[in-house]
Amino acid sequence: MSAPISGAGRYIGQRILRKEDLRLLTGRGTFVDDVSVPGVLHATYVRSQIARGRIKSMDLTEARALPGVRAVLAAADLGVYNVELSNMHMQPQGGPLTRPLSGDYVSYVGDPVAIVIADSRYIAEDAAGLVWVEYDEEDPLITVADAMTGPLVHPGSESNIVKEVRSPPNPKIDELFAGAAHVVTGTVRHQRIAQSTMETRGVVSIPTGAGGLTVHIGCQSTHIAASTIGIAFDIPQHDVRVLAKDVGGGFGLKAQPWREEIGAIAASLLLGRPVKWIEDRTEALTSSNAARESDITLSIAFDADARFLAWDVVYNSNNGAHPHMPDAGMPVMMFMPGPYRISAFRFLGRAWHTNTVGLGGYRAPWAIETLARETVLDKAARQIGIDPVEIRRRNLLTKAEMPTRNPIGIPIDDVTAHECLDQLLTKIDVAAFRAEQAAAREQGRYLGLGIASYIEPTAAVGIFPLWSDTAHIRIDPTGKVTANLSTHSQGHGIETTHAQIIAEQLGVSIADVTIFQDDSTRSGYGPGAAGSRQAVTAGGAAIRASKLLVSKLKAIAAHAFNANPDDVSIENGIVRIAGAEAMTRTLKEVAQLAYGDPQRLPPDMESGLEAQYRYSPPSFITHATASHACVVEVDATTGFVTIKRWISSEDCGVQINPAIVEGQIAGGLAQAIGCVLLEEYTHDDRANPTAVTFKDYHLPAITDIPVIEYTHITTPAAGEGGFRGVGEGGIIIGGPTLVNAIADALIPFGTLPDDLPLTPSKLLRLIQTGAA
Repeated sequence: MSAPISGAGRYIGQRILRKEDLRLLTGRGTFVDDVSVPGVLHATYVRSQIARGRIKSMDLTEARALPGVRAVLAAADLGVYNVELSNMHMQPQGGPLTRPLSGDYVSYVGDPVAIVIADSRYIAEDAAGLVWVEYDEEDPLITVADAMTGPLVHPGSESNIVKEVRSPPNPKIDELFAGAAHVVTGTVRHQRIAQSTMETRGVVSIPTGAGGLTVHIGCQSTHIAASTIGIAFDIPQHDVRVLAKDVGGGFGLKAQPWREEIGAIAASLLLGRPVKWIEDRTEALTSSNAARESDITLSIAFDADARFLAWDVVYNSNNGAHPHMPDAGMPVMMFMPGPYRISAFRFLGRAWHTNTVGLGGYRAPWAIETLARETVLDKAARQIGIDPVEIRRRNLLTKAEMPTRNPIGIPIDDVTAHECLDQLLTKIDVAAFRAEQAAAREQGRYLGLGIASYIEPTAAVGIFPLWSDTAHIRIDPTGKVTANLSTHSQGHGIETTHAQIIAEQLGVSIADVTIFQDDSTRSGYGPGAAGSRQAVTAGGAAIRASKLLVSKLKAIAAHAFNANPDDVSIENGIVRIAGAEAMTRTLKEVAQLAYGDPQRLPPDMESGLEAQYRYSPPSFITHATASHACVVEVDATTGFVTIKRWISSEDCGVQINPAIVEGQIAGGLAQAIGCVLLEEYTHDDRANPTAVTFKDYHLPAITDIPVIEYTHITTPAAGEGGFRGVGEGGIIIGGPTLVNAIADALIPFGTLPDDLPLTPSKLLRLIQTGAA
């Protein structure tokens, strides 16, 4: 259910059906496993069966002797191809070097120790089972608490602390806490989760001779993939062609090629043969970089009017053995203040190594800041004795206070936190709900209302390679439009949204616009999908390039027909001169003139109709804003949570396609619901993963997701098009909204446990203990 969009254009703001869906829904997509190459060999990995220890010996003899096996390679056999990996910022991942294969020492269950290359995947799997590895096993460190007191995860390193982040010192913090009328402290412990992309990781590596490579890979940016592959193997990027036609989900997991992808590429270079590796689901649940495992403690000092005096935050993150990049909470610190007025702030964050699979970025990797902030605010409201809505109203930034900066220095220019909250409250009668809640409790039913507010930082610039995006647009002599963009879609709908942008600007049918984004050698360099940026940056580039083309089109038509460029208009692929209908031409006719009749072009004008623009938005961050509410019922006999209603009130600027915007919100909310209620990546006491199939690792089903009521505010951003990102908003706000609702429902029984997920068994223990 959605509120109507005001100010919609011919294509911008319209609910256009996704152009890519027909291809995908009829099985005509091209994913990595669909790529077939003559003579391709297949790879699988021999993985450590222990979490920590030295490799005493490895016997590859039987595996190598199996018919159809072309190579069984340990770290020493890869030699110079057992390269150092880098992250999406083209930097070493931090801490001990990460390479495709571990040599003398293993650091987690699933650590790759050898790669098998064979004529088929079946033979490769059989051969992997014939490899014998003898270990000198040591006790693993599984949790941050283990890492704080245990031996070094990586022998020879200085500490199990991978990285530490501190806010600038503020000597007034302790004094403000000491003099506060109220101090409220809360802790959130976020479980480890698996990224669970619909399509697992995969790669097909094809040596092309003279040191070049063609690589088909599931990725979030063909350019970043090409860069990191080139850096790893010391190959110039122009000799690395990366192709990624369709990718079934990324979420951060596929931001850069990692150990297994690079290992398969290494084997193909060593053997001079095409090599294919496709991750199976058990590998995905045990060896793909996991996410989220961290804890955060937030203390807030309030004055007598429940306004903030100071915040104190301590954050610890389990980074596993080989993270994509260390997470000590830098973005958590940057965005922790959210849309609130905070003057005094202290933060300490640490990243810790453990003997578990490494941490990876996952849709809004800083989202625990909103989870902690919004749940502690509800706790504070209960402790101080005011309404949760009122405590937010008193502390939210107002438009009159902007532009401003948060206490870490992040600019906040035009967020609409009060407006989103006010709009939300027009959709739910809080007083009526409280009466219904009280009546339900008399009947033994437990209803709860959760509300949360946030700002989503989107389209950040200034951190390589998150600087800019480019669009190259061509109107060919047939009048059709092709656009090569530095974007990449893993389900984002780029083929539709950016075609809408271009069609709107050029005055053509969206059916005549085709988007290309799957080839690193075809489009200009860009970071692809990262940080909810593609509408803002690549959309801005598409607008600017389109405007250049429109200007050229008008100049050509005006010159050819002796008219003023201001009198030229283009609509539905027709070029018109105001007041001169006889001069009306199709876009195809003008395009043919531009390409084939240079004598009729304005003096010194280049033939053809092509334009390119590289765009960076004017702000360091383009913020989106939202408030959400949900109503739940908790069954006191089973502990099961039923979500009865969910309302979204958001401001993501000008919406290109409201259906896709709402799809992004819904998808993020589904992931948030899974995090709060279901998902958990668990280990036994030897650090063996215990949820290795979807029978044990529980994802939300369609029946777990409520019908979402959407309302929209449109505050155009300062950049081209007025767009703001929206890709991570649902998962950021969904967690605290749902946790707050469950906490509200179970107030009669006490305080919720501080660790996620809130499974029925946990809630039932609280209900039974509280009732007793």
